[in-house]
Amino acid sequence: MPKHILILGGGIAGLTAAYELTRLQQSGADLTFTLIEKSARLGGTVETERRSTTAGEFVIDLGPDGWVSEKPWARELAIELGLGDQLLPSNDAERVTWVLHNQRLEAMPDGMRMMVPSDLGSLDHAPLFNAEARAAYAAEPGRAEELKRTAAQSDESVASFVRRHYGDEVLRTIGAPLLGGIFGGDVEQLSVRAVMKPFVDMEREYGSLILALQAKAVERSSRPQTGNKATIFTSLLRGTGALAEAMIATLDPQNIMFHRRAVSLTRVGSQWRVGSELDVRTPGVSAEAHLADHVLIALPVLQARDLLRDLDGTAIRVMQMQTSSAAVVAFGFLPEKNVQWPKGFGFLVPPTDASGGGLLAATFSDQKYAHRAPAGGRLIRAYYGGLDVAADGSDLPASAMRSLPYGNALEDLRSILGPLPDPDFSITRLWHRALPQYAVSHLERMAELDARIQQLGGLHLLGNGYRGVGLPDLIRDARAAARSVAGAS
Repeated sequence: MPKHILILGGGIAGLTAAYELTRLQQSGADLTFTLIEKSARLGGTVETERRSTTAGEFVIDLGPDGWVSEKPWARELAIELGLGDQLLPSNDAERVTWVLHNQRLEAMPDGMRMMVPSDLGSLDHAPLFNAEARAAYAAEPGRAEELKRTAAQSDESVASFVRRHYGDEVLRTIGAPLLGGIFGGDVEQLSVRAVMKPFVDMEREYGSLILALQAKAVERSSRPQTGNKATIFTSLLRGTGALAEAMIATLDPQNIMFHRRAVSLTRVGSQWRVGSELDVRTPGVSAEAHLADHVLIALPVLQARDLLRDLDGTAIRVMQMQTSSAAVVAFGFLPEKNVQWPKGFGFLVPPTDASGGGLLAATFSDQKYAHRAPAGGRLIRAYYGGLDVAADGSDLPASAMRSLPYGNALEDLRSILGPLPDPDFSITRLWHRALPQYAVSHLERMAELDARIQQLGGLHLLGNGYRGVGLPDLIRDARAAARSVAGAS
């Protein structure tokens, strides 16, 4: 008798697991599966809208707009799905990242990796840094042995780590906006080992992060060149949503149940019973029970925690974490509007300078990637994080939207970029409770959680609450879990 697998949640992790199980079925694996998704669509935050205009097409990513190229798993999946000819590198030759500093946009110097410069000379004429910050940078290489000797023996916050190397000014000017833009979190709470592990490793080996980057640059230059250098980011010609769409096209619709949410999880002999009900916004019969040999829980972490509430108290404790909502507000301008903004990928907003109660960053999408706007057209995405908003902003009328933190996004952008005409279109997405915060000791808690879940047997936790937030990390984990439950290597 084939083993039956339930996937709870159809975001990118659950969708990838369903794709992998379908692939394994077609290769002869003796299994069946059902995916239960609360909404009417799969892919979660991976969503692309394509807007046709008289000038041409806009491609608007409403969640992640790409992935870090050095992590291979999203690229490998795209190629497997036949999207290899659609892989789109970021325009690194035009890459400039701006930071709002004293109400002005100042460029980050060349050669920066996160908040660490590889060339101290690049800081000499950088208005972004005051004398205090430049002095802290200049002193850090000479403190290498001290920093190596005093490196934290246990996890610490990002803020503590950056302060130890460069002080408060660098933390405020670059550290907080960079990490806030990625995780939408508080650097005083974020775990450095969970979100900046390469830098922790550099500190252990070199003490000085600047010396570490310089040594690694020399090491890279001595290696034989093996083709074109990868760009920092990669996306797809038709947007990241094309990745989800290609996986969806491989699935049998009979294996998917939309508009249902899992409400209970109990052990029944050697199997698991999942109780589900129709989403409250959908009329009809409510309760249904599903039996499975394995359950892949690919729900937001707090929803997963609720399902486990009666099974393991320790798991419940370690899964308790802060989450926040994020909003993306995109604006498109046709060529005749002749909109101009600075060269580069976009800008970051330090928390102390945040306008509109949560603007963290903006991306000049038409400059970061090719084929995002018609020739001469412009596309910008404003990103708001740290929100505590229960309503789905995409369903609200404009009058109600203006009362929310991101409801005045156009005015926020005008206050930073100068006069902007009214856009030809705008699109808003609110991703409710989509950003889990990897607090100090996150990795230790996740190791404890993994041990508890393994003891329960037949359960797997997937998603951005555990082992990484980027598309490659979620794809890697989901495919590995699917292969594991199918008994494949």
